[in-house]
Amino acid sequence: MFEGFEETQVDVGEASIFVRFGGEGPPVVLLHGHPRTSATWHRVAPQLVAAGHTVVCPDLRGYGRSRGPGFTADHEGYSKRAVADDVVAVMRHLGHRRFALAGHDRGGSVALRLVLDHPDAVSRVAFLDCLPLTEHLSRITVEFATQWWHWFFFAQPGIPERVITADPDSWYHGEPEVMGQENYDEWRQATRDPDVVRAMLEDYRAGLTVDRGHEEADRAAGTRVTCPALVLWSLKDDLEDLYGDPLAIWQRWATDVRGYGIDSGHHVAEQAPDALAYALADFLRPAPAG
Repeated sequence: MFEGFEETQVDVGEASIFVRFGGEGPPVVLLHGHPRTSATWHRVAPQLVAAGHTVVCPDLRGYGRSRGPGFTADHEGYSKRAVADDVVAVMRHLGHRRFALAGHDRGGSVALRLVLDHPDAVSRVAFLDCLPLTEHLSRITVEFATQWWHWFFFAQPGIPERVITADPDSWYHGEPEVMGQENYDEWRQATRDPDVVRAMLEDYRAGLTVDRGHEEADRAAGTRVTCPALVLWSLKDDLEDLYGDPLAIWQRWATDVRGYGIDSGHHVAEQAPDALAYALADFLRPAPAG
């Protein structure tokens, strides 16, 4: 995986972030979702390098080979704000103060927080298979609670850690023939680590508490995404079925939005990498003069 890429561990203060990076040209950061690692991008990242980009793929704080601070009752250490700050620090460490950004699933929540907190750092942003957390929570239905019950299970104190770490291979499902063997092996090693499992749960606990509060404050203040935004969703996932047109929801948060559905299941970087890489490269291509 990631032939020609470099790997490093970046100390950002209270966290240590594992990152892969390669290529030359305008930088773009790819943020994975739950329960994946940066390896999920192994079929997309090389195509963006070939399209003329520097591509940076970090493991989110606490996921994969990244490590975060100790766990606290307020979950602040694993808030999207803290993780977004990690990404900015990593990019500055690599010499980039402005970059494009794409986030999938929980990585999409980090991408939203980053572009709202650091608007001068982001040139363009892509949100993949995600909505703002508060948009999910304001639309809770029986269907949502049935299909996304894990959000609320993960929020329980102590219980999910005991359940998941008792048999992580049964809890987390993945297919090496779909994911790619090396990606699968890296992901499986991470999901067997109790510290990683706890950090991933803290991500969800923060989502229902401190992250929700941050988004509600943004809505009250009228804060919006002002850079160009691309929204992509998987047609074989349930986002559109649950909420209708994702673009209509994102237009409440961003001034310049475009996007469409991709014929894929939820883990689009693994299941439809060519279509995703094409969409991202096209979105990141500079507009013609005039």
